[in-house]
Amino acid sequence: MDFNGSDTIPGPRAEDQLPHTAQSAVKIVIVGGFGVGKTTMVGSVSEIKPLTTEETMTQAGIGVDDNYGSASKTATTVAMDFGRIKITDELVLYLFGTPGQERFWFLWNGLFEGALGAVVLVDTRRLEVSFDVMGRLEERGVPFVVAVNSFPDAPRYPIADLRAALDLSEMIPIVDCDVRRRASSRDVLMTLMRFLHSLAMTGSLT
Repeated sequence: MDFNGSDTIPGPRAEDQLPHTAQSAVKIVIVGGFGVGKTTMVGSVSEIKPLTTEETMTQAGIGVDDNYGSASKTATTVAMDFGRIKITDELVLYLFGTPGQERFWFLWNGLFEGALGAVVLVDTRRLEVSFDVMGRLEERGVPFVVAVNSFPDAPRYPIADLRAALDLSEMIPIVDCDVRRRASSRDVLMTLMRFLHSLAMTGSLT
């Protein structure tokens, strides 16, 4: 590279630049067990090309990682996924998808720092993996909504039954979604924003 100015470092693409009208940016984390669709959600809803840290799964993970229901999955997030979406002309959400494999959960603490809220993605075939996820959010005081991702072979339950199985209070929203669809993923984020607004209005959000 010529430091005399003949060459310059390219800036961000026009479509990746933060809108000039943006006044507030909010950090949101998308969490859940292995293979529940976190990377897919970030990719489907992000307005910029998402940053992913996926690596090919190898034989080393056999017996270590629980890939039930995700036998066809060939890559996994090892650090985070990152995307961005504009909710209004003034409000922008920064999306951070967490790694789902338990051996990478130590990275969650850093990703949770500064997060205003979270989406917990749930697979009804493996509800049990959601307990630790929600417990970590509750320990850190991060408000969250639960989004039930639709899988072709996953059983469907009434919301009341899911709430009881997950031991969730009535105030925490539970919604169905298909994270492959941008509109569905955006609806989940809007549900979270409405929930955070309601908490702020009641003084529950600090």
